[in-house]
Amino acid sequence: APAGEKSSPQADQYTKGTLERHQLSPSPFAQFQTWFTHAQQARVHQPETVCLSTAHLPSGSVSSRFVYLKELDATGFVVYSNWATSRKAEDVRSNPRASLAFWWHELERQVRVEGAVVRLSNEESQAYFGLRARGSRVGAWASEQSKVLTEESGGREVLENRVRDVERRFEGVEDIPVPDFWGGLRVVPDMMEFWQGRESRLHDRFKYVKHGEADGWKIERLSP
Repeated sequence: APAGEKSSPQADQYTKGTLERHQLSPSPFAQFQTWFTHAQQARVHQPETVCLSTAHLPSGSVSSRFVYLKELDATGFVVYSNWATSRKAEDVRSNPRASLAFWWHELERQVRVEGAVVRLSNEESQAYFGLRARGSRVGAWASEQSKVLTEESGGREVLENRVRDVERRFEGVEDIPVPDFWGGLRVVPDMMEFWQGRESRLHDRFKYVKHGEADGWKIERLSP
């Protein structure tokens, strides 16, 4: 199996930290915010980068992609995308659940999130959409995300023609509206795991599980 640049088959040893139960906040959101701040302070490259995974039913086929976490509040993690033509849109229509995975190499830490997904309202999505660069707003309108651009039909030129069409449509318009098919998706966790790398692959792992209908969380240590 690939082992990176080193010729040794042995994995790197993780020695940068430990994680104990008494160090954890009762709230996984507060714990995530603490770790995210640590990642920023450690100059982790784009710590908001996260792997978003979805699964289609009834086939069970899973797909993953890297996106940016744009918001975090007391109810969940928010990402933005096309929700009409993309693979993830197709997945969540059949199975409204998703998982997130953050990896912060510089700290030898990862965080996993699992939960139901909820679309943000048009008004909520517009608030973020209006902050994007104009080119990104135009691109959101122009791109039928994940649809095939055949070479026979012109390949990338088809996309660039759509961009020009959207530019003409919104020429002189500063406040471009968010498309109905584009917007935020909130992952509402019912499970979050915090993982700290340790030597000999004996990592520290703690899982938060939603405890009933109340706001409480049960915390469990997991075997590595």
